[in-house]
Amino acid sequence: MEMYEINYMQLRLLCGDIRTLPKETVSQIAGGIPILLSIEENTRHTTTLMLTYLFHECSSCRENRPDMQIRIYHDSRQAEVISHRCRLSEEHVQYWGKDLDTMLLCRWRMNRFLYKWTNYLRRQGHRFD
Repeated sequence: MEMYEINYMQLRLLCGDIRTLPKETVSQIAGGIPILLSIEENTRHTTTLMLTYLFHECSSCRENRPDMQIRIYHDSRQAEVISHRCRLSEEHVQYWGKDLDTMLLCRWRMNRFLYKWTNYLRRQGHRFD
């Protein structure tokens, strides 16, 4: 659970008060790829958002990667990746003859990626508030 709490803190540092963000907001830094943050659902206790790079001029293009759907739990101050699309191909990945993407391992990897990605975005100077 510690990773979920750190992800929450990282997102708060990137976004400020997440509940007050507009439906869509873009962070653009000089020489960098724009980042789109779109709010998909906002309730009293949770916010669900999508975070992705904008590799194309239009935000309706769905070939942006990674597409990370993140649920933020305001009451427990945690954030977790609930859906993702990261691979460029749909090849089945195996490691030592075993399926790599067991549910628990996949969730851990995606939340670890969110931790590293939000840290990187902050170091680059991205902000959404």
